[in-house]
Amino acid sequence: MKTKYILSALLLGVSAMLSSIPPVVAGEALVIYSGRSDKFVKPVIKVFTEQTGIPVILHSGKSTALLNKLKLEGAVTSADLFLSNDAGNLQKGSDLGLFQPVSAALAAPIDSNYRASDNSWIGLSARARVLVVNTGSEWANKLDSVFDLADPALKGKLAITNSSNGSYIAGVTVYMLAAGREKTRQWLEGTKANTEGKVFNKHSKIVKAVARGKKQVGLVNHYYIYRHLANDPDAPIRIVLPDQGPEDIGVAWNVAGIAISKHSKQRVQAEKLVAFLVSEVGQKMFAEINMEYPVRDGVPAAGQVPAAGSYKVADIPMAELGRQRDATLDLIEAVGMP
Repeated sequence: MKTKYILSALLLGVSAMLSSIPPVVAGEALVIYSGRSDKFVKPVIKVFTEQTGIPVILHSGKSTALLNKLKLEGAVTSADLFLSNDAGNLQKGSDLGLFQPVSAALAAPIDSNYRASDNSWIGLSARARVLVVNTGSEWANKLDSVFDLADPALKGKLAITNSSNGSYIAGVTVYMLAAGREKTRQWLEGTKANTEGKVFNKHSKIVKAVARGKKQVGLVNHYYIYRHLANDPDAPIRIVLPDQGPEDIGVAWNVAGIAISKHSKQRVQAEKLVAFLVSEVGQKMFAEINMEYPVRDGVPAAGQVPAAGSYKVADIPMAELGRQRDATLDLIEAVGMP
């Protein structure tokens, strides 16, 4: 009952906050080019529409493809907003001039590390790149760094996504900036050998392969581990937060975020949506539904996941994931990652 009352109070607060934005003139639905799975977005959007009466249409696809579509369409685009699961794509869009900044007041609840310097995109939720290990394997207690994954003894025992995965690319960018290009190149070569050409197209499949003992360790976003455990609490897997020593780089983070299209004709409605997503209610929903980390101070993550601030995170601004994306892709291509 206490949770119900808290949520009701938060919803009342959001209603008051949204009412401070100028009233909406009835018009067409907001259109979002969304690079996130609908199941992660629709529950939050549903509450927003119930609160405001503003309908929302999701055009879902891969973030990179949708960003290219937004660029090619230019002023004739139907997109009012762009939603991505990767800060790299968001910053790329900002650099290309595809977005219009939100006000400083609207962006203020989100730490500056999790948004563009000009507020042209705003982070909504964060995720950590971690290791999932099989607790019954010989490697269950041997790994404490992401760079351990290049150990030749792991040949055939390592699971990673294909190198076109946005989270994979962002993670490599963090490693390159925090540990250096040469060490990252050597790591890529080692992990390439250890996969023996077998990579996965989904993080969930990596977790499942490790849980079934087909692989002993995988590199994934943290929430996939907890989603698997929610369905199978006895699965023989656990999380390893890598690189926590005094001289280590810390865990790589990435953020999902949103931006208002430069050519949106519904800016007021779009700002209402952004305001809702960065509100305590919106942030709490991301935490509970997706098991991601809220990026608004004071909103805790789901109880199952390691608390933000309880472990070391690599000190890399999220905007750098976009600025260094091309250099990362060049390195990945040079190594010939599958």
